[in-house]
Amino acid sequence: MGLIILVFIVGYAVIAFEHTIRINKAATALITGVLCWTVYIFLSSSKDQVTRELTDHLGELSQILFFLLGAMTIVELIDAHDGFEIITQRITTTNKRKLSWIVGLLSFFLSAVLDNLTTTIVMISLLRKLMSERQERMMMTGLIVIAANAGGAWSPIGDVTTTMLWIGGQITAANIILKLFIPSIVCLLVPIIVMQIFIKGEFKKAAANFEETGTKPTTSLQRKIIFLAGVNILLLIPVFKTLTHLPPFMGMLAGLGVMWVISEIIHSDKDEQDRKQFTVSYALRKIDTASILFFLGILLAIAALESTGMLLKVAEWLDSNLKNQNLIAIAIGLVSAIVDNVPLVAASMGMYDLKHFPTDHYFWELLAYSTGTGGSILIIGSAAGVAAMGIERINFIWYLKKIGWLALLGFLAGAIVYILQGKIFGA
Repeated sequence: MGLIILVFIVGYAVIAFEHTIRINKAATALITGVLCWTVYIFLSSSKDQVTRELTDHLGELSQILFFLLGAMTIVELIDAHDGFEIITQRITTTNKRKLSWIVGLLSFFLSAVLDNLTTTIVMISLLRKLMSERQERMMMTGLIVIAANAGGAWSPIGDVTTTMLWIGGQITAANIILKLFIPSIVCLLVPIIVMQIFIKGEFKKAAANFEETGTKPTTSLQRKIIFLAGVNILLLIPVFKTLTHLPPFMGMLAGLGVMWVISEIIHSDKDEQDRKQFTVSYALRKIDTASILFFLGILLAIAALESTGMLLKVAEWLDSNLKNQNLIAIAIGLVSAIVDNVPLVAASMGMYDLKHFPTDHYFWELLAYSTGTGGSILIIGSAAGVAAMGIERINFIWYLKKIGWLALLGFLAGAIVYILQGKIFGA
């Protein structure tokens, strides 16, 4: 089975150096996932057994993929209606310190409702409308990455990794919010407070954009309806799961259907061409399909390692060498700054089953926190960071010098708070 590990390592190396070799990580992940299963079935004595294992894993993976598909489409629909302007129009300050608090806290709470990637894109778009100087924006952009990742960690729908643990049964929605909110907010507050030393004075506001003439394509009422409907649907998904005991993706798909009906009704008076950009069909074409395919490929590869028993051996090595669940979870979080947190969490879920660590166990909660926030330490360590790097052309070394150490301080502070919280109130 060493050949499967070699295929995975090579594939992972190509994914890690995506921006250097200029091959989309989704393509590499798909090839890696299929190759791992191909090697596994060729080396196995029971082809039927491997096929059954693949089918079982695909049933679990599809829940995550359909959940993400629905969430991304709802967010795109809100954006198509300019729904996020309801938030952005209310920021009027030109004081850098005040803006850092507004941007940080807004990103933190918005990420818990949307997700860290979407929040980063929305908030950077907001910054570009507020601040004219790129250097001033870069510091705020770094803060957005930290805040979005911290905000996603404590919400079952705020980060892909937390969603994976929720869907997998490792955590419950109410408990993860209760246990991780304080550590996550500390993870944000520490960098913001330290940043007050370096950011002073006023910033120059960006010039108003007068390129658009005429009226907006949507009315104020339509923007409010779609924004409030979308946000409330996302918030009600954990309630749906609790009441029905159906998987979260079922609630997400039902919510997407409701959003579809609402958008059709409010634009029913328009002709086909004018209403086209406000339809779910149009939003589906705009979502980041490559990210969904990346998750599919990498999760398939991890599933192959799990089926061969490789992950169990890694878990045994960690237990025998680190011998402490705090150190194991924090170490995985630090590694997530270098290696994408999705496969790390997928691997952890394969290494430790629910018999070892049952639902809502201390370890799963610390793992959710660590992998959700650890990626902020390097700009390539999270989807939010990669998006920020692309939009604002942020240099890897600049981020490491200016933002990385702040993110590390916040990460460690939050981890310490969670550990102390466990000792005081019981794990």
